[in-house]
Amino acid sequence: MAARDRIIVGLDIGTTKICCIITELKENGDLEVIGFGISESKGLRRGLVVNMEQTVDAIQSAVEDAEKMAGIRVDEVYTGIAGGHIQGITTSAVIAVKGDEITLADKKRVVDQAMDFAKPVGVEIIHVLPQEFCVDDICGVSDPVGMAGSKLDAHIHIVTGSISAVSNITKCAQKAGLGLQDIVLQQIASAAAILTPDEIQLGVILMDIGGGTTDIAVFNDGAIRHTAVLALGGDHVTNDIAVGLRTPIAEAERLKVKYGHAIASHVSPDEQIEVPSIGGDSVNTVPRRILAEIIESRVEELFKLAYTEIRNTGFSETMSAGLVLTGGASALGGVADLAEGIMHLPVRVGYPRGVKGLVELVNSPAYATAVGLCIYQKGSPSSGFSSKKGTSFYERILDRMIRWFKEVF
Repeated sequence: MAARDRIIVGLDIGTTKICCIITELKENGDLEVIGFGISESKGLRRGLVVNMEQTVDAIQSAVEDAEKMAGIRVDEVYTGIAGGHIQGITTSAVIAVKGDEITLADKKRVVDQAMDFAKPVGVEIIHVLPQEFCVDDICGVSDPVGMAGSKLDAHIHIVTGSISAVSNITKCAQKAGLGLQDIVLQQIASAAAILTPDEIQLGVILMDIGGGTTDIAVFNDGAIRHTAVLALGGDHVTNDIAVGLRTPIAEAERLKVKYGHAIASHVSPDEQIEVPSIGGDSVNTVPRRILAEIIESRVEELFKLAYTEIRNTGFSETMSAGLVLTGGASALGGVADLAEGIMHLPVRVGYPRGVKGLVELVNSPAYATAVGLCIYQKGSPSSGFSSKKGTSFYERILDRMIRWFKEVF
């Protein structure tokens, strides 16, 4: 039986699925997957809870399946958060240093000041992500504590979410009998599972294509530089197929997964597929290329929106490591090739890494967030993810993120 204090549980509460992954942290620092559960998500729309009862039932189903596989009961989880209510704000502040050297109190004071300048009304701060500090004229400092200087600048990225959205996720977990140890921005969790240290340093764009939204994160010089959420995802592709082929939503999803391709010209015009009609009275035979044309149109729109978003950040010319796609829809045939042509960057599809055990169960871009939640919170000394008891929520976030980008990436 695994020790309770070495169990880390990631719960991905998504628009189309709810996934629970139970991991055990071994003495040697390895993180082993010991339980996996998944259920259909019916109570969320675009990352927001719209039916609490259905969401709670889906959470319980996924967790119970994972518990049975692992042979243990869990009562606390880490969960991701996404949706159109998520906002990223980059801000900065400068303070005068009073003593001979910069202290931890100075570092917290300058970050607090930067947060005060940018904190919107009616939202909850989810992450405080230090990008860099400047000590006098020396910039690019990851941790200024102990350095000599008279002036300290902080550049930080603040991620906020709607208070009601965060509260509803928390309430759903509580009604399912679970405590939330932390809420993590979905693309940050995914990054922990699929990005490499070199990609983070050289400059990389992460696109997590979920069911209801696509979450974007831009990394460069070892820090996160920009976050954004696009109101398009895999469900929009499925809806387009259902309307275009006049088939039920469930059949449209099946056709997308089994026969879908994002580049119509790569599909033979002679290949035919069977499409059940709405109501189930008949089955129509249509060219597979028509299905691909429907998919290509919507996915092309998604990447054009992403290209505009990235170009507006000013970082598009510094993304030496290119674009990494993850999320369930990224596994669709031709998606990487289509993205490469539109984004003008090298593209790869990111699969979860960094775990052992039942790896074959989670070896899909669809599970990057759930795996990443466990990796992100891993408590080994070398990882920099330890959770410190007795400190405030803000202090844990600040300490974890500084050490994450400094030591891990």
